[in-house]
Amino acid sequence: MQLHFYHARFNDAVEEYKLSEEQLYYTGSPKQNIALSKADQDRYSVLAMEQERLVTFFVLHKNEGVKPYVSNNDAILLRSFSTDYRHQGKGYAKKALMLLPSFVKENFDHINEIVLAVNRNNESAQYLYKKCGYVDEGKRKMGKKGELILMSYYL
Repeated sequence: MQLHFYHARFNDAVEEYKLSEEQLYYTGSPKQNIALSKADQDRYSVLAMEQERLVTFFVLHKNEGVKPYVSNNDAILLRSFSTDYRHQGKGYAKKALMLLPSFVKENFDHINEIVLAVNRNNESAQYLYKKCGYVDEGKRKMGKKGELILMSYYL
């Protein structure tokens, strides 16, 4: 698996990416997020490619994007993390999360913390994040769809 910043050459893979209705409750589609990234220089759409297939997608958001979650100016927010529902249960999400710290260090040399907010009801995602080294320090925030658990990975 390789992580890539979005580029137009991945448009076909993005078009083929599928999310279930349950997934769409918690996250936006890659197409929606890519449009937001194009309009905001602090948002970076990232594709986790397994051979030629887009299996996992997420956004890294710095500066204003991370401010509602932590006061650390050297943090980056991991948001809109999803795996194509046809590829769930194959370890791709975990693999992408395990590659993420080195990807962030390589591309954002001043960043020392990756932050995410996960819905309290999304227990499978919480378990995955903890398994990949994210720490729940007890910080909570209300989101549009309920209480969010803030988690951090320190680089």
